[in-house]
Amino acid sequence: MVKKPITCIDDDDLALYSKMFTGKLLLRQEINIPHEIFDELLHLKFFKQRPSIRHSTLQQSCVRCGNSEAHLFGHYPCIQCQKEHIYCRKCIVMGRISACEPLYEWIGPTYTFPSHDQPCSWKGTLTHYQERAAEKLVSAIEHGQREFLIWAVCGSGKTEMLFPGLTRALQLGMRICIATPRADVVRELLPRLQEAFRDVHIQGLYSGSPDKEGTAQLIISTTHQLLRFQEAFDVVIIDEVDAFPYHADASLPFATERAKKKRGTMIYLTATPRQKERRRLMFKRLPYIFVPVRYHNHPLPVPQLQLQMNLQKQLHSSQGPDFFFSWLERRENKKRQILIFASTIQLAEKLAKTLTKPLLENQTIRNEHELTSVHSEDPDRMEKISRYRKKEIFVLITTTILERGVTFPSVDVLVFDAGHEVFDEAALVQIAGRAGRSANDPTGDVIFFHDGKTKAMVRARKSIEKMNRRANFK
Repeated sequence: MVKKPITCIDDDDLALYSKMFTGKLLLRQEINIPHEIFDELLHLKFFKQRPSIRHSTLQQSCVRCGNSEAHLFGHYPCIQCQKEHIYCRKCIVMGRISACEPLYEWIGPTYTFPSHDQPCSWKGTLTHYQERAAEKLVSAIEHGQREFLIWAVCGSGKTEMLFPGLTRALQLGMRICIATPRADVVRELLPRLQEAFRDVHIQGLYSGSPDKEGTAQLIISTTHQLLRFQEAFDVVIIDEVDAFPYHADASLPFATERAKKKRGTMIYLTATPRQKERRRLMFKRLPYIFVPVRYHNHPLPVPQLQLQMNLQKQLHSSQGPDFFFSWLERRENKKRQILIFASTIQLAEKLAKTLTKPLLENQTIRNEHELTSVHSEDPDRMEKISRYRKKEIFVLITTTILERGVTFPSVDVLVFDAGHEVFDEAALVQIAGRAGRSANDPTGDVIFFHDGKTKAMVRARKSIEKMNRRANFK
């Protein structure tokens, strides 16, 4: 440890600060220590200042998120400096990055995470296909493979496939991040991982998360939160690499790659690889393994494409859509919960109002609290999803926030206005994958209601049929 000729910082303090700040890239207001201690650490060269905005003759760029698009920079009058400064609007939700506020990286002693003999407390068993994928994952981690992709169909048990790889990484004293584009997925995974690795410090990081430190050996994080990390993780696992906004926002792959150590391993998980990944697979530029079957060895439910010529009129009718009530009458398993995907927040909220009375009258629901809507702007969305899991809600109307990363054991899945642009091929495949996820109920209705087929609908169904053929299902 470093000697302290003029400082009040002892070795225990230094060990604590190295744990708090190793692998971080932070603004001063994100470094939660008193000014006198921070100044001392800066004086001792344990922190290094970095400019937040890089300038060149042609352009400027944001050091934190990599943005270099001119229209995503703005100017503001700085009260402290009495000057006008440039700031990055691209990553402002993470705290304002400006020319007069540097970023700080820890260059003091690096914190060493412990090795664990038997970190996994999960007592389940993997299927043949899951085991093959897990073995490849372990090998990639042990050999420091730069990247590896697991292509596994919806409901194949991707989380359980990770357990052997996570176990091996923890045995080797590695630090791991499981990153996902959606906060709902973080909330879904956190208790499952905490139960499977009871003696390992695990944290979940997302906007509004109760735990903000990001000091755990195993972190489950939204990809946005990785904007605050730099060369922090030996293994980075990107769950649902094809999901929005990860595939559409260049700053997120930028942050994810930077958060990985230079010799670390990047693992991609997906059920619906996009064209970029498929091209790399085709030309053998990305090592991968394919898992074609669900863990319970039943086929994926194939969507029905249901044409409704007056779809828009019915969706906005005060009585609710007739086609929905017709389906209710003919559905085989009336005990299954109903999950309805709507194309917009406005439609989801409207349907929740118009469907309540008729569903009470036909006794699909017993009271008005058994039907509700949920979306990204809903302040009660966590509570509603929890109530749906407990079956306190029977009909849940949602936007695409629940298209992936969540598991409900027995549901029928309907998409209203499936031809809307928000429902691309990947989204529709993922939505269909919400049905039939339980071994006790491995089937379920999946219906895309539309007023004209789209390429996305046709390709989604063909993709699911192809997966079933590859798994030797007729």
